[in-house]
Amino acid sequence: MSPALDLALQLPAAGSRRVQRELHQQLRSAIVGGRLQPGLRLPPTRELASALGLSRNTIVTAYDQLLAEGYVSAHGRGGTVIADFLSRPAAAERSRAQAGGDARLNAAWRRSAALIPTATRQGCRFDFAVGLPDLTSFPFAVWRRLEARALRAVSRSKPSYGEPEGRRALREAIAGHISFARAIACTADEIVVTAGAQQAFDLLARILVTPGKTTVAVEEPGYVPLRNVLTAAGARIVPIPVDAEGLRVDRLPREAKLVFVTPSHQFPLGVHLSLARRRALLDFAQARGAVVVEDDYDGEFRYAGKPLDALQTLDRHGSVFYVGTFSKSLFPAMRLGFVIAPPWARAALAAAKQLSDWHAPLMLQDTLAAFIAEGHLARHVRKMRRIYGERRDILEANLARFCGGSVRIAGIGAGLHLSAELDPSIPAAGLIDRARESSVALDPMQRFALRGRPAPGLVFGYGVIDAAEIPEAVRLLARSMRQPRARGAG
Repeated sequence: MSPALDLALQLPAAGSRRVQRELHQQLRSAIVGGRLQPGLRLPPTRELASALGLSRNTIVTAYDQLLAEGYVSAHGRGGTVIADFLSRPAAAERSRAQAGGDARLNAAWRRSAALIPTATRQGCRFDFAVGLPDLTSFPFAVWRRLEARALRAVSRSKPSYGEPEGRRALREAIAGHISFARAIACTADEIVVTAGAQQAFDLLARILVTPGKTTVAVEEPGYVPLRNVLTAAGARIVPIPVDAEGLRVDRLPREAKLVFVTPSHQFPLGVHLSLARRRALLDFAQARGAVVVEDDYDGEFRYAGKPLDALQTLDRHGSVFYVGTFSKSLFPAMRLGFVIAPPWARAALAAAKQLSDWHAPLMLQDTLAAFIAEGHLARHVRKMRRIYGERRDILEANLARFCGGSVRIAGIGAGLHLSAELDPSIPAAGLIDRARESSVALDPMQRFALRGRPAPGLVFGYGVIDAAEIPEAVRLLARSMRQPRARGAG
């Protein structure tokens, strides 16, 4: 029998009015999907009619329709053959196209980086994943109650789109929350709600970057997804080194029109931008007509000392965009963040948001607004600050206990990760592999560098690892440090 009969066609019972239509659609799907390859000869109409228990006229009608649509061609005695205009490139050709990028794509996307991994490392018992919060302590019962209330409200309202800048209730709740959490004074009218910090970066790039012309300064090492956004926008990226006082403002190029910085807890080194550097950065922006984007991704979690004022608080000339997110204080799956924009840019930012996805999901916004307004966010942050602070203390103590002089903790006590410098005698790349063999997953500092090679170091996230697991994980890591370096590793 012809290979076409091996497709396990599922047709209605004989006599149904839908038989001919279903036969045509299933054959067409098999052709478009590649299961019936170009050049393949379909079975003769009498043969297929007999095999399927259908009339020959039904088969002829289906074949004629495929012929009219161009999916098959008729060759007289040669029968009906699958057309070759849908043929796919060979595997080797597809591989070359993927490697070099298709010319039909925007040039920036032809050389774009691979998708950023979103899952924790599989197969490792101990995972020091960076940037992920603990969900086991989140008050999901409260969230579900507020979500149900928001759903009931939507069910009673008329269908409509929301404001691109976000629900006023949510913007007012955010303004109130950051006024005491981060000592930032702003109004709801200055806020634009986004799909997390990542969309905030993308929208800011749209309104502030002129492709091929705008010079953008970023921290080195720094946040890789941000750099990918700027690359896709056509920015001229200049990496600026970071030291114990944060971004080296004195190294900013004169032509820089946009500076991205994490002043409260530098990612990933963990230092904060000193007050002198903050003032110097704002002076630079005013003198050069530049813009500063302040990424305060985990500023709510500080375990010692009083945080310095945000750049947005110190700004007197409308130079700073403040980006906040709920991915660390609540959970990443929420995909909600916000931007506090200077008056001159807010309308453009809201328009860019509308062009991107119109607005964030309304029920989600309403749920979060109630969660903040009723005090649940503040209580949750206070609780998680204690939990994360305990984990950081345990991590520091065990690094000192098991690793001794092999590591030196860097940065301030804040956020959801800890950075540590490695003794130069310990190769970070080889250590990461050996640690994974011991079921410990963590990141090398090199992963976050754009150019050059930073000092050997490790980044420990403590959001998803339980406090009780940390001592054993560090002990196994220390054992990996003492193992001989594999030949060719480095």
